[in-house]
Amino acid sequence: MSKKKHPEHVNHERWLVSYADFITLLFAFFVVLFASSQSDKKKQVQMASAMQTAFDHNGIFEPHSDHPLIAEGLAPPAAPPAAIQLPLPTAVTPTPAEPAITQHSIQVMLQQQVAAHRIPSGSVTLHTTPEGLVISLHEAGFFASGSADIRDSSLAMLTTLAHSLPPEPMRVEGHTDNIPIHTALFATNWELSTARASAIARLLLQQNSVNPAQLSAAGYAEFHPIATNNTEAGRAQNRRVDIILLRHPTPSQ
Repeated sequence: MSKKKHPEHVNHERWLVSYADFITLLFAFFVVLFASSQSDKKKQVQMASAMQTAFDHNGIFEPHSDHPLIAEGLAPPAAPPAAIQLPLPTAVTPTPAEPAITQHSIQVMLQQQVAAHRIPSGSVTLHTTPEGLVISLHEAGFFASGSADIRDSSLAMLTTLAHSLPPEPMRVEGHTDNIPIHTALFATNWELSTARASAIARLLLQQNSVNPAQLSAAGYAEFHPIATNNTEAGRAQNRRVDIILLRHPTPSQ
């Protein structure tokens, strides 16, 4: 006769194993979160300290406190170098002479030269352009017709003028009327205007009144008139040498 089998006992507490595992995992999870938060806090303190120190070194911002935050266990930063003084000093740019002041002083000098009979009245005129002050030396007072040699009678006036000019960039321009010229020295008005401009520029340099690097000379022949060439009076105005006191140096200078 076989033995009677008894039914197996059902364990109703098996869920405790799963619950214990769940609690263990949950505990480990919170431990990891807690450790991460402590690490991030230390990093934040270190970052705040580094930024505060960097700003103090550069002298850009006021320090937040006399002693920046430093995480425990970290050595204090080394003594900061001397703060940079802001704003930084810049090179002083000399102010160029005011055109109005220069024009007035030259005008007074010209009146004195005319009164002393060193130059004819009206042989020098002044006017301003966007480039600067223009001093026009008309042919009648400084050159013989068809010549680039400066008259001896005008040398004293030109010397005084040279010493009256400010040490600023300038350009000397030679101009003629539209009457053609053809001599042994000058084939056209181009050569004559250029020679006259060079003669005046050379005199200015001989007086040590200008910087050679800031001086230029050019000839324009009859192509830059200031008056009509249909009358003798107009042609006389066009035969001139202009000394231009430039407000701003040209790119080539």
